[in-house]
Amino acid sequence: MNVLIFNLKKSLITLLCFTFIISLLIFSTTNIESAKSGLILWANSVVPSLFPFFIATELLYCTNLIEIFEKKCSRFMKRIFNLSGNAVFPIIMGTISGYPTGAKIVNNLRTDKKISKTEGEHLLAFTNNSGPLFIIGTVGTSIFCSKKIGIILLITHILGSLTVGFLFRFWKPNRKNLFIKSKGTERDMDSFSTTFVNSISKSVITILNIGGFIVIFSVIISILENSGIFDFIANFFSLFGFSKTTIIGFFSGILELTNGIKKISIIGIKNLNDIIVISAFLLGFGGISVAMQVYSCISKSDLSLKPYLVGKIFHGLFSAIYTIIILNIF
Repeated sequence: MNVLIFNLKKSLITLLCFTFIISLLIFSTTNIESAKSGLILWANSVVPSLFPFFIATELLYCTNLIEIFEKKCSRFMKRIFNLSGNAVFPIIMGTISGYPTGAKIVNNLRTDKKISKTEGEHLLAFTNNSGPLFIIGTVGTSIFCSKKIGIILLITHILGSLTVGFLFRFWKPNRKNLFIKSKGTERDMDSFSTTFVNSISKSVITILNIGGFIVIFSVIISILENSGIFDFIANFFSLFGFSKTTIIGFFSGILELTNGIKKISIIGIKNLNDIIVISAFLLGFGGISVAMQVYSCISKSDLSLKPYLVGKIFHGLFSAIYTIIILNIF
């Protein structure tokens, strides 16, 4: 049975790859334009907002900041999140930096055995978030032409993240936190120039990976649109009262966050509250493209992607609920 399942999976992957290649040929013109759009989106929005943060986090990781956090925040983190003090660094940087900084830091902490496997998976569930620059700048100001909408989405995004982090304290509550105190970080910081160069090299690799995922998922969305698959899905959901544009935008966002929100934003001012709520969910969930970026960060560790996916679904739901509450109040 295991052999049969393996063969079926292998055949399915082969079929999908073959279908993808054929689709690239059939829809070559629109695919090229989509790839260009994805590349422009990456260059204009993602690189300026994330690349400096990647360098900064790599530099901070080589200092004694994590040890300071561990000493000062252990009791607080244990009571609120059932985590060690080491969790403070990925929580802070994952909130202010953007996808996939949180996952990158968690992977580093786990690789250096500063956190346990359970802690790492708990942290993955709520520290890999969309950053303020992206939510307020790209989504709020650029896409919705409203800084206020960006601020609302940022507040509900952070509240949703912290709620997931708190709820995950009850996941494996009897965990034994593994914390191996390092003797210092001098071995990682022989000289500032060496550390700085290494930080840039690592950050370049990470930002290029993100660009690759954005481009390939932009092409996938283009294929799904031009092949009529999105229309079929939208027509099905329209039977339940959902608009076609909303459904296409939502499923685009499930695949790739920025493209989906851009599609949803053109629905119209009459549906503005619905658009904001859907955008809040998509920002919390992050999209399959971000999930693949996270997987690329943790693939060489023993961390599982499943808790991350569960956490991001709940993050999206809580963000949407908090957004509804705020919109109703104000």
